Amino acid sequence: MTSGRRWEQVRRSGVYLLGSLVSGVATVLALPLLCILRLARFWANWHRERASRLLGAASASRPARRATGRRAWAGPVTVRTSRALLWLPVNAMTGVVFGMPALLCVGNVVLAVIATPLWWAFGLEDRPRLFVDVPVVGWATALTLGPLQIFLLTVLAYVGFPPMARAHARICLVVLSDSTEEQLAERVAVLTRTRADVLDAHGAELRRIERDLHDGTQARLVAIAMRLAVARQAFSDNPRDERLVEELLRDAHEGTEEAMTELRGVIRSVYPPILADRGLDGALTAVTTGCGVPTRLDVGDLDRVPPAVEAVVYFTVAETLTNVTKHSRATAAGVRVSRTADRLSVLVTDNGTGGADDRRGTGIAGIRRRVLALDGTVEVDSPAGGPTSITVELPCGW
Repeated sequence: MTSGRRWEQVRRSGVYLLGSLVSGVATVLALPLLCILRLARFWANWHRERASRLLGAASASRPARRATGRRAWAGPVTVRTSRALLWLPVNAMTGVVFGMPALLCVGNVVLAVIATPLWWAFGLEDRPRLFVDVPVVGWATALTLGPLQIFLLTVLAYVGFPPMARAHARICLVVLSDSTEEQLAERVAVLTRTRADVLDAHGAELRRIERDLHDGTQARLVAIAMRLAVARQAFSDNPRDERLVEELLRDAHEGTEEAMTELRGVIRSVYPPILADRGLDGALTAVTTGCGVPTRLDVGDLDRVPPAVEAVVYFTVAETLTNVTKHSRATAAGVRVSRTADRLSVLVTDNGTGGADDRRGTGIAGIRRRVLALDGTVEVDSPAGGPTSITVELPCGW
C-alpha cells in the first residue's frame, strides 16, 4: 500500500471512530426515543451502511462489500427489529470504547499544534500540559515536548486507527447481519419472488411476440398472398394486362420487405443477432456508437460469458443508454464492463440531471427484472442534479 493510500485510510478511520463516539453518546442520550421500532431500524441501517463502506474501502473489493448486505440481491436490506434493538446497547458501549482513544489522540495533537506555541498567553494555572500532565513553562518545553507529542500521537494514529475502525465495523456487521439461516430464508423468499416476476415477464413477452407476429408479420404475409393470387388471376384472365400484374407484384414485393423488417425486429427483441455475429464486445460497440450522447466504452477481459448473461448485459446497456438519450440531458456517458472471478460487472454512468427512479417508468424496473432472473444485483445512484451511475453484477461462472 502506498503512503498516500495509507494516510487516506487513516483519515477515513479517524473520521469513522469519531463518528462512532458521537453516535454512541447520542444512543445513550436518546435511548428511549430510539426504542421506537422504526427509528431503531433506521439507526441500525445507518450504522451498517457506515461499516460496510469502511470495510469495502479498506478491501477495495466489491464482492466483499456485497457480502455485507449493502444491496444484496434485490436492493437495500433492512435490519431485523430484534437485531436493531440489540445494537442500541452494543453501539453505546463500543462507540465510546473505540471512539474515545481517537478523540484523545486527535485532541492532544490539536492542543500541541495550537496551544503549545502560545503557552505564554495563558495564565499560570491554565497553561497547556503535554504527555498527560507535563506543564509548558518555557520555550524549551514547548519546542521539544510539543513536536515529540505530535510525532508520537501521529504514529499512534497511523498504526492504530485503521485496525480499531475495522474492529468496530466488524462488530457492527456481526451484530446487525442476519444469521446463516435467516440469510437462507431471505434468499429463498427473494428467489421465489423474482422467479414469479420472471414467469410473469416471460408470459408477457410471449404474448407480445405473438401479437407482433399476428398483427404485423402475419397480416402482411396474408396481404402478400392475396396480391399474388389477384396477380395470378389477372394474368390468367388477361395475359396482356402487364401493367396491372406489374403493379400487384410490386406491392407484393414491398410488402415482403416490410414483413422481413418486422420479423427481424421481433427476432432482435428475443436475442439480438449482433451478439451471435460480433460477440458482446462488438455488440456493445455498436450500441455505444449509435447512442445520441457521446459514450466511452471500456470492456475488460471477459473470457467466456454464457449467452444468457451476454443478452442481459446487451439489453441493460441498450436500455440504459436509451434512457440517457431521452431523459438525462447528459453531454457524456460511459460504459465499463469487467469481470472478477465469477462475477461480471457493468457500470453505466452519465453526467446528466439524475433522478432516475423505477417508479417513473425509466426502464430500470425492466432492467432489474432481467438481472434478478439471473440472480444478479442492480444498484442505482442517481441523486437529483446528477450524475447517475447504474451498476449491474451478474454471475457468469456457470
